[in-house]
Amino acid sequence: MSEVIQVGILGFAHGHVNAYCDVWRDPAYGIKVVGGWDHDQNRLDAARNTFGLKAYSEASELLAQNDIGAVIISSETSMHADLVEQAAAAGKAIIVQKPMALTMEEANRIVAAVDKHKVPFTMAWQMRVDPQNLQMKEWMDSGELGQVFSIRRRHGLAMGLQADFAQSWHVKPEYNRDIWADDASHPIDLLHFWLGVPDSVTAEIESLYNPDIPHDNGIAIFRYAGGPIAEVNCSFTCNAGENTTEIVGERGTVVQNFGDAPSCNAARASEGPGLKRYDTAAGAWISSDIETPENHGYRIRGLAKPLSEFLHGERKALATAEEGRTSLRMVLACYASAKQGRRVTLNDPMIDEL
Repeated sequence: MSEVIQVGILGFAHGHVNAYCDVWRDPAYGIKVVGGWDHDQNRLDAARNTFGLKAYSEASELLAQNDIGAVIISSETSMHADLVEQAAAAGKAIIVQKPMALTMEEANRIVAAVDKHKVPFTMAWQMRVDPQNLQMKEWMDSGELGQVFSIRRRHGLAMGLQADFAQSWHVKPEYNRDIWADDASHPIDLLHFWLGVPDSVTAEIESLYNPDIPHDNGIAIFRYAGGPIAEVNCSFTCNAGENTTEIVGERGTVVQNFGDAPSCNAARASEGPGLKRYDTAAGAWISSDIETPENHGYRIRGLAKPLSEFLHGERKALATAEEGRTSLRMVLACYASAKQGRRVTLNDPMIDEL
């Protein structure tokens, strides 16, 4: 990486961006974070003091800087479409934090802006580059498991149990939809990455603990033609866990433990492998040599390298704008199913109305 790419940050609402900025202090990545904007002055001041970047009072001022070649949009979700349109018009390479947008109309605007201005674009999906997730995809794609019948992905956080989370932007409708849209989007996009676009979705999403933090628990079942049947099970009132992924195939079964924050960060009752595969022919469990991180922060920081490679043109987008829009449609389909009390297809009219 001979060229150093100068990067600006548009919003520090999504805390993951701070992890990337910290990793990129190492000059080996060829990324220099030089500027930032945020409508929240406290967040902007904290970023300026931490990373030594130049603070801009307007996003347009940052985008007018010719030496800034790329931006990370990590503002509140409701601002993503506006900022992508401005950044694309300014000719910047764009990285967008999850979820892509609040509505399909906003997602359509993002896709249109990227297509119109032909700028490099990627979603920042950590689960698409996690080494264990890539290994599971390889096992499925290679045919080692034979026909895959079912997948279950458990995902959680403890944020719904924290009273002060109800005061955060994540649960304010002017900024975000709710915690399901905000974080269940991760495993839902992982299914998109692993399996493609499902035929239909059946979901139940509930507000079970604090009414000021809605939709804190849910289960969604994604139906693929001829299989597999894939389940996303999310609790955002989860303090601890262990099992994260189960894949049942014709020639074996995959089990992953410690794959999300509650399971990765909690004290572990066992020292067994984080990822293993039962090989029916061998009649034995085969452990993966991919180590489980000590805490989930390692997984978040692990996205910095592939994002830097994308900005340097060394790898394709982790997820294109079109793929980001489809993942959002899969998330919103969960709401359409829960509201109607039935299975819905991905072209259900309610999805575009939410």
